[in-house]
Amino acid sequence: MHYPLVLHSFSSDLKLYIPDPLFIKPTYERLCLNDSSTLFPFWAKVWPSAIALSSFLQQNIGLVNNKSVLEIGAGIGLPSFSVAQYAADLVITDYAANAVELMHKNIEHTGFKNIKAIVADWNLFPSSIVAEVVLLSDTNYAPSEFASLFKLIQDFIHKGATIIIASPERITASPFIEQLELYITQKDLINITYNGERASIGLFVLQQN
Repeated sequence: MHYPLVLHSFSSDLKLYIPDPLFIKPTYERLCLNDSSTLFPFWAKVWPSAIALSSFLQQNIGLVNNKSVLEIGAGIGLPSFSVAQYAADLVITDYAANAVELMHKNIEHTGFKNIKAIVADWNLFPSSIVAEVVLLSDTNYAPSEFASLFKLIQDFIHKGATIIIASPERITASPFIEQLELYITQKDLINITYNGERASIGLFVLQQN
């Protein structure tokens, strides 16, 4: 792990190691000096969508209670860790190896025995991974990724999974949500303030009609 970590309290009963926000950018710039192809660690930030999704799940715990849960493009994996005590089992995935390394550290730290962390890219997602509930937090940020992400979501819906998406109110994100309108069975809007950053996050529950 190249990024310095701090133990952050998200609630009275959930503390996770996260990359220290003060050192993410300077650490990235230092890494770029050695390797110009280094990707910026978007996984390392606690995004407002993850906060909103965690809050929504806590208020709708029946959606994940005793279910097999999968989080795709999880980054730090806050939503998954926030419901780990309720889910039957959890698989947390991200394409970034450093993100998954941090997930493993937090699995060990929290002591949850029902969580597994895996490196997985949604463009080539392993068909062997199955779930009753699939979580996605701010994954619809790049229009070039929409087609593969939409197909993956459809595949899980057609297998009977419930999909729960947290999406910020962003112009580029809207077309993706509109594509999914047919499957939306519940929606909500949560206003989040975190570390001085304000955001309105749409929450969408999708199921096969």
